[in-house]
Amino acid sequence: MYLGGEQYGARAYAGNFSSEEIASALHIAHIFDKKVYLTVNTLVKESEFDGLVPYIAPLYEAGLDGVIIQDIGVLACLRQRFPGLALHASTQMTVTGSYGAAFLKKMGVCRVVPARELSLDEIQDIREKTGLEVECFVHGAMCYAYSGQCLFSSILGGRSGNRGRCAGPCRLPYIADKGKKAQYPLSLKDMYTLPMLPQLLQAGINSFKIEGRMKSPEYVAGVTAMYRKYIDQYLSKPESVFKIAPRDEQLIRQLYIRTDICKGYYYKHNDKSMVTLTEPGYSGSSPEVLQDIRERYIAKNIALPITGAARIRAGEPSELTFVGGGVSVTVTGEPVSLARNKPLGREDIAQRIGRLGDTCFRLSKLDLDTDDASFMPVKALNELRRAAALALETKNSCSKDAFVRKYHGRTGRASSGCLRA
Repeated sequence: MYLGGEQYGARAYAGNFSSEEIASALHIAHIFDKKVYLTVNTLVKESEFDGLVPYIAPLYEAGLDGVIIQDIGVLACLRQRFPGLALHASTQMTVTGSYGAAFLKKMGVCRVVPARELSLDEIQDIREKTGLEVECFVHGAMCYAYSGQCLFSSILGGRSGNRGRCAGPCRLPYIADKGKKAQYPLSLKDMYTLPMLPQLLQAGINSFKIEGRMKSPEYVAGVTAMYRKYIDQYLSKPESVFKIAPRDEQLIRQLYIRTDICKGYYYKHNDKSMVTLTEPGYSGSSPEVLQDIRERYIAKNIALPITGAARIRAGEPSELTFVGGGVSVTVTGEPVSLARNKPLGREDIAQRIGRLGDTCFRLSKLDLDTDDASFMPVKALNELRRAAALALETKNSCSKDAFVRKYHGRTGRASSGCLRA
């Protein structure tokens, strides 16, 4: 997942995330073995450059999985100051062939997002000749101008798309001659490639990019879930006939998609059928579809299933072990006393230990070792559970961060300062 921070991102007018929110997202994402990439995909002025390293440093230390970049000076700086941090080349870099991709590989890039105007054969050529990971757009809004080369918004109103401030003039109506009806000659239809997934996967594309700028959580959840469904379906049975269910196709077309769809440039070099021409903006989204997505994906908390083992015996310290995400933790609590009246029941113990609603975990199984003659205050049992959950969360997140750092070859802390390339 890519997300934008408060600086250097291509969505200057969006409600972007603070550094504290990104660090928190990294912590949670790594517990679930997911990756978070930061957008640093604008051209950076000399006067802004000194703030780059201080901005990235705390996120790097928090385990940032990578950054996507447009400015080649930013690329050189981050490679120097944050060794091993995964560097992705944005489509704004206008990579149109294997020579450009090979150059960026020498600069330290491990993944390239080619210009959207490339055919599937050209993308496959980059993949085969450079060995770089390739990430390609598969769904969402498309720009009329060549990737990374548009100055239309900048010329008209001083809002540069290369600075994250595009005003979207290509979406506006225009009149060629007085008296004629306004049309939309620069507004492209939305990309939709769900039926093409087998060909895209066979071409060796490593990552599919769903355009989501200024979109709602419902759009992101619904579209991503649909592509995930059909990717898994194809990979599980590649020899079967691949077909999109009509209901699913109707659903995805109701998710904030432009008035019509196209398949991008994968099989077409230029085609006037890609332009909306007579239709304005977006057709909107179905309220019923949005509500269904909220209930299915957004309203539900995601929890990592874990197992537990508790030892509650009179005369011994209480002990609780949680196992999940490939790691295990054991904590001890207050000594357990002999019950004077009613002992602590097994069901009561299991109920208290299973109350993990305010954590990232869900207890799927509990092994309980007790003598059925013990007593612990409810407060002490709750504290034992909280301590075990916190220890598991910390160890899980830290172990994933350590793996990421080792995998990317991260050594030492980030250096301060940077030289402009």
